[in-house]
Amino acid sequence: MNRQRVGRSDSGQATVELALATPVLCLLLLGVVQLTVVVRDQLAAIEAARIGVRAAAVSADPANAATTAAQHASDQTARVSTEVHGGYVTVYVTITCNTDVPLIGALLPDVDVRASATMLLEPP
Repeated sequence: MNRQRVGRSDSGQATVELALATPVLCLLLLGVVQLTVVVRDQLAAIEAARIGVRAAAVSADPANAATTAAQHASDQTARVSTEVHGGYVTVYVTITCNTDVPLIGALLPDVDVRASATMLLEPP
């Protein structure tokens, strides 16, 4: 026996479900894009700290050498600070990642990514 509903049709149900799910999927995709931008900036900060500490370890003026090298290594504006203690030099790099991906940028504030690297000072 084959029963059919009388008076109700399921035609268009998939279209309505797709229309409801599409904004959520777009927001999720934009969130993934923003996360990728933040991870890229984190990797840039790590690389800038490594390059800065290498330059500082062999320089007579570690702070100036680290700042110059780290800022040249990063394509964003990096804030660099240097600490010399006990024969070691540590370079701290902070990059502000702008959350300017559409829709996500309005929901999230800018993110500061930080990295540091430490290396033994080379003898003069």
